[in-house]
Amino acid sequence: MTLEIVETRDIALCRQLRRVVFIEEQGVSEADEVDDLDEVALHLLAVMDGVAVGSARLLVQGEVGKIGRVCVLAQARGAGIGAALIKAAVVRFRSIDGVKKAKLGAQLHALGFYEGLGFQAFGPVYDDAGIDHRDMALVL
Repeated sequence: MTLEIVETRDIALCRQLRRVVFIEEQGVSEADEVDDLDEVALHLLAVMDGVAVGSARLLVQGEVGKIGRVCVLAQARGAGIGAALIKAAVVRFRSIDGVKKAKLGAQLHALGFYEGLGFQAFGPVYDDAGIDHRDMALVL
């Protein structure tokens, strides 16, 4: 297996991956998944053996780099792709002057996954698109 994490401007491909994971698999509404931030975001694409299998969206908000819309297709899970996307996002944020912290909203079942990558949960549990989440952060 060869895995590459690359920056992409192919927003349609990222949205297609997110549609499969969030809308079709997790039941998130299209209105909750699609917004106008894709045009201003950086997008990471996970490519395994030449096939796009996951993506993440990065937004810079002042001193905070926000990681969102992280998805990996079901058939590619368990191969470390999600961790590779998060690690690549952290590296990318570290390369941007002024960004001091990476932040994300984690689904509750994924808290341990992100803690293993150095993130710490803070604040209350909240509903995002019908799914319980908690904010997490990593000082860069």
